[in-house]
Amino acid sequence: MTKKLVAGNWKLNGSLAANAELVADIASAPEVALVDCAVCVPYPYLAQLQAMLDGTAVALGAQNVSEFARGAYTGEVSASMLAEFACCYVIVGHSERRALFAEQDEQVGRKAAAALAAGLTPVVCVGETLEERDAGLVMQVIGRQLDAVGSVLDANALSRIVVAYEPVWAIGSGRSASVAQVVEVHEGIRAWLVRHCEAPAGVRILYGGSVKPDNAAELFAAAEVDGGLIGGASLVARDFLAICRAAAIQS
Repeated sequence: MTKKLVAGNWKLNGSLAANAELVADIASAPEVALVDCAVCVPYPYLAQLQAMLDGTAVALGAQNVSEFARGAYTGEVSASMLAEFACCYVIVGHSERRALFAEQDEQVGRKAAAALAAGLTPVVCVGETLEERDAGLVMQVIGRQLDAVGSVLDANALSRIVVAYEPVWAIGSGRSASVAQVVEVHEGIRAWLVRHCEAPAGVRILYGGSVKPDNAAELFAAAEVDGGLIGGASLVARDFLAICRAAAIQS
């Protein structure tokens, strides 16, 4: 791979007016063409963003997807529905989904499979809590989370996912893992991919714990960091573009 992937996760934020202003600033900036850039937005804004991003260098993504293809599942949104809005990426297994909505490892695996079946690239989130880190269980936890995905996807399919390492204790806290901690975990994830994937070198591993303009360059320069899953900073055009510039320099 030659370009890093910078994906914004808007979470539960946005409005039609604010989106229009933010996306106009981002999509017209030269920085986004220097990386693989995406924004993952709430479901109601998919149509707006599809129209605004058409013909630009910014790809569209969603923040969640149903494991089911169709049927009596009120409130669910299928991968094929996302594909109709030209989504390229979908986040699965974000720590907030796991912690707040009780998503289980096996369910995350099924969601990743559903995304791939519809032609989407799942961004599979993995990561440990502070308690798990302090107990020395980081790679056991991440290995368990990845094993659940590997139990559903074969070696070829695993080669088509993106993995995002998001230490739970760093998300939204303003606190980022040290570069040494990030490298150690990303190397562990790469080792897992080597054991289970058909083409492990082609799988991007993103870092997703409070990436900001002032720490992006250092993080992206680290071995095995293939980009970032950006939370709060993706809602500020100036900050998001600064992160894209940092990624471009290291690509």
